[in-house]
Amino acid sequence: MNANIFTPQVYTHSLGSLEAYIYLANSYPILTVQEEQYLSRNFFYKKDIAAAKKIILSHLRFVIHIAKHYTGYGLQQADIIQEGNIGLMKAVKKFNPNVGVRLVSFAIHWIKAEIHEYVLRNWRIVKVATTKSQRKLFFNLRKTKKKLGWFHKNEINIVAKTLGVSVKDVCEMESRMSAQDITTHPLIKQQNNFTSNIFLKDTHSNFTKLIEQHNWNKYIYRKLYYAIQQLDQRSRNIINARWLNKQHHKQTLQSLANNYGISAERIRQLETNAIKKLRLLINKI
Repeated sequence: MNANIFTPQVYTHSLGSLEAYIYLANSYPILTVQEEQYLSRNFFYKKDIAAAKKIILSHLRFVIHIAKHYTGYGLQQADIIQEGNIGLMKAVKKFNPNVGVRLVSFAIHWIKAEIHEYVLRNWRIVKVATTKSQRKLFFNLRKTKKKLGWFHKNEINIVAKTLGVSVKDVCEMESRMSAQDITTHPLIKQQNNFTSNIFLKDTHSNFTKLIEQHNWNKYIYRKLYYAIQQLDQRSRNIINARWLNKQHHKQTLQSLANNYGISAERIRQLETNAIKKLRLLINKI
């Protein structure tokens, strides 16, 4: 093999630009069958990293060619190429030179798989496809829509039959693809200037009343707690058992009478007196 075939030619494009990268990628020659087999076997059997590098460099142009088919998704071509390169590297790692096929035939599936994942992750904020069948439908449906535009009923039936999916799945995916992401901070016009409205209007609740009610409840509970502490122990127990015990049902006068060994009428009198004391204490606090 010629050791210098992977020495890139001198180019005049600005460093760091996409054009410079494409020029560089195309400067690496395509491997012959014999060269590809030699390098692939060195990596497959000997884990020769230098051989794997040469294989990858010679196939960068194929990644660029595939990436050009995904320019209509509003994503940077450089990012798409980068994801395709990841797929290429995975393909080289998995490639078995004894199968009898060229690497490009094997790698194209890995390259497209990585690009597909990237497109689906970044095309919209909300994922439009999560399952394998939805991913397949997404990309096939997008190709078809470029030719036909918005579907009518007959075209939906044809697409569903062609792709082997239900009409419902086609309609749902078309709806997802047609929807647009919107910001939760819409722009509002104020004095000829657009500013971000950081609040979303909620017509089903009144936060002022909620906060006011919360503060009032907190104030009342604090006064009630202080007042109860001024009662004797038996009166506190009766009030808690009759009115403040949320974990159990309200105890009857008779059950409390049995606990204290007194009459139910006496329990009623103690309860009435305790409530009167509470009202006086709360009003004083």
